[in-house]
Amino acid sequence: MASRLLMRRLCSVSVRGFCRLPVTVSSSSSYSSSLTASPAVQPFLTRSLPRPLPLSRHVSFNVQDQEDFTDRVINSELPVLIDFHAQWCGPCKILGPRLEKAIAKQKGRVTMAKVDIDEHTDLAIEYGVSAVPTVIAMRGGDVIDQFVGIKDEDQLDSFVEKLIGQ
Repeated sequence: MASRLLMRRLCSVSVRGFCRLPVTVSSSSSYSSSLTASPAVQPFLTRSLPRPLPLSRHVSFNVQDQEDFTDRVINSELPVLIDFHAQWCGPCKILGPRLEKAIAKQKGRVTMAKVDIDEHTDLAIEYGVSAVPTVIAMRGGDVIDQFVGIKDEDQLDSFVEKLIGQ
C-alpha cells in the first residue's frame, strides 16, 4: 500500500511548464556536456519532494518456510503471536489489522508471525489448525493459548497481555 501511495505521488507531479532542457557542449576535445535548465524549468527542479513515509519498526512478519518458522518463532526470545490465515478468508482480513494494532501497542515486547495456510499446510497440520483465522500464542517454543475466529480489540489486547504475562 505504501508503494502504491508513493507511485501516485510520483506520477501526479505536474509536467506543466516542463520544457526541453538545452544542451551546451563545451568546445574541448573531451565529449563532456553540461546541462542547463531554462528559467521556466527552475521552479520544477527546485520543487520540494513529498515527505518520506515514516519508518516504523516491523512487529509482524510473514513466515517463509519451516526453517524460518523455527528460527523466528520457536527459538524467539520474545513471545510470538502466530496468525494462521488465508488470502480468501474474509474474517482473516478483518482480524489481521486488529492483531497488528494490538501488537503495536506493546512496543516491541511481542511479535507476530503470519502463516498462510495455503502456502504452509504442514505448519497448519502440525499445530492442529482446522479453521481460519486461528491465532496461537507461543512463548519459549511452548503454546500458551489460542483462539479461532474474530475477536474485538479489547479481547485481543487482553489476549496479548496474557501472553506477555502482565
